Amino acid sequence: MQKLSAAELETMTRDLSGWKVEDGRLVRDWKFADFVTAMAFVNKVAEAAEKAQHHPDIDIRYNRVRLGLVTHDAGGITAKDVAMARSLDRVASGG
Repeated sequence: MQKLSAAELETMTRDLSGWKVEDGRLVRDWKFADFVTAMAFVNKVAEAAEKAQHHPDIDIRYNRVRLGLVTHDAGGITAKDVAMARSLDRVASGG
């Protein structure tokens, strides 16, 4: 899988709400009512990641969760990361 160019990345992420490129990764932050709700979300993320065999970086701070996506083998963000971001948005919306 090849790293996306800046133009490809912009085009492919245009419809992703809340995601941004930061330090060479595709990242998004979520805020939940409490720690338990945040952890329930993270557990659903883990299930989706295992199914896709593509695992995000996860940072949990009480009721806040940050997910980061990058394809290390490609040295940057790929179409696989964008697809995973879409999948994680569905997880977050309960779908």
